[in-house]
Amino acid sequence: MDAPRGAETKRIGIVMIPQFGLIGFGAVIEPLRVANQLSGRQIYDWRLYSVDGEPVEASNGIALLPHGPIASEPAPNLTLVCAGFDVARYVSKPLIGWLRELARRGAGIGAISTGTVVLARAGLLDGYRCTIHWENRDAFQEEFPGIALTDAVYEIDRNRFTCSGGIASLDMMLAIIAGDHGEDLATAISEQFIHDRIRSPDDSQRNAEARLFMRRSPKLATAIKMMEENIEVPLPSAEIAADLGLSLRQLERLFKKYKGCTPKHHYLAVRLKRARQLLLHTNLSVLEISIAAGFTSQSHFTKCYRSMFGFTPTQHRLSGELGGRNDAATGRTSDIRPAAPAAE
Repeated sequence: MDAPRGAETKRIGIVMIPQFGLIGFGAVIEPLRVANQLSGRQIYDWRLYSVDGEPVEASNGIALLPHGPIASEPAPNLTLVCAGFDVARYVSKPLIGWLRELARRGAGIGAISTGTVVLARAGLLDGYRCTIHWENRDAFQEEFPGIALTDAVYEIDRNRFTCSGGIASLDMMLAIIAGDHGEDLATAISEQFIHDRIRSPDDSQRNAEARLFMRRSPKLATAIKMMEENIEVPLPSAEIAADLGLSLRQLERLFKKYKGCTPKHHYLAVRLKRARQLLLHTNLSVLEISIAAGFTSQSHFTKCYRSMFGFTPTQHRLSGELGGRNDAATGRTSDIRPAAPAAE
């Protein structure tokens, strides 16, 4: 399958940030390789960078050797920052300065997973839509309330490209290739990876659970969504039931049947999990986090948190491990197992 004869080779730069996710990283490069293979010539060229030119270790412990440090010439036409766990530790002035210079030149700038944080701190997402891995969404919104963050698997807004990581990187790269060389080439690449369809930005990240509950009970799915969208000021169970045209007892039966708990218990767990993400990904104080999670008392928040996770919020933050995390961005799992939260 030939690309347009007049097409120039597009230079893609991939900045590896320590603890980046290897799945998302691979899903950036492999579509470019197959695009060249199917086109019969080099329509894409990619280079790997680290801030200092030294090898970078992914979240699974595999270290990759870059082609060179950032600011190597020639400058990429599109630069993607690939990050993962604890990205805030690795945001540096040289990296931000280089990305800003590329943006001034009119180059495309993008991010994989938590690389979105780097772009936001560089001021390169002001006025643009963007996305990030769902586990980092709450912390991102707390730090950058003025940025238009969506729940999409990826976002392409003019010359800004962000995706949630993991396999979403493949969808975003296929969309880029389709824009550069047509949908036929992108579809052929997708078929090479046994990828049955190229997802669009209209696809949200956490569809699987939502679809499951929508099949089981649309009213239950709506109730859960209402809870997830109202954390700082929790809704009374009776109000949720009334909005769904149910009695409180009917709502309780739905949760008991499909979730094995009461609506109040589930809502509390949702709020505590939100608090846990803020502890992991922000520098907010425990008091600020307790308020953001809908608690009017820090002592009560601490009691509920310890009941669910086995540690107080302060102990969890000091441990540096915040248990139970296992996601596409980090690939890490600790051995802390959440227990049932204390009744509020």
